Amino acid sequence: MLTAGIDVGSISAKAAVVRDGRLLGTRVMLTGYNSRNAGEKVFSDLLADLGIARDALDRVVATGYGRNSVDVADKAVTEITCHAAGVHFQDPMVRSVIDIGGQDSKAIALDDAGRVRDFAMNDKCAAGTGRFLEVMARALEVDLDAFGEMSLKADNPAAISSLCTVFAESEVISLIAKGESRENIIAGIHASIGARVIAMAGRVGITEPVMMTGGVAKNIGVVRALEKKCGKSIRVSPLAQVNGALGAALIAVKGF
Repeated sequence: MLTAGIDVGSISAKAAVVRDGRLLGTRVMLTGYNSRNAGEKVFSDLLADLGIARDALDRVVATGYGRNSVDVADKAVTEITCHAAGVHFQDPMVRSVIDIGGQDSKAIALDDAGRVRDFAMNDKCAAGTGRFLEVMARALEVDLDAFGEMSLKADNPAAISSLCTVFAESEVISLIAKGESRENIIAGIHASIGARVIAMAGRVGITEPVMMTGGVAKNIGVVRALEKKCGKSIRVSPLAQVNGALGAALIAVKGF
């Protein structure tokens, strides 16, 4: 069976294709202002990469905040369910998932079969998400890709007390004015994210093994801050950014 998953997030759109339990390929692109077009393009581009015709696909499932705008999908499924399916496929031993995306963060507890046992989600505020980090990177005039390694060089992480993106940005600007190093400020930002996300995850419980998914998982500074706050080792999914699309493609295999 040949299936595809399309995950349209606030910052990036992702697609994955699975054949008979094997991942054939993935693709990522910026969502931009039109989620409908982004979902269509990332899907079409991936099929072109793989040399697969659309009519060869048995089913397509869409997920993410823009899932209902994906016209080519046979069904739309919540990202909670898709992230659980993607993680279980990658590592059936994982029992807790921390997913930090562009505009929300999630903590998911899985049972032995990879089903969602419980979850908590922050989708009302950008603090602690990829968008939050983008705002902080602009304030610091630092490439976001450099955030992780820079934070590991901190000798005294700055205290960022606000959980609001706007107020946290004001705190960062004040710290810059006081001459605080970028490394210490970034480490403080990551510590703030760690505190917020682990507090949310604590509502569903954090059971090892723990895996992190979402684009923010590429930031080693955030991963270390989360580990320090929860006192547990966190595995980073090698397919972190496309995990939702992968899960959607796997759910399509099971039918509706």
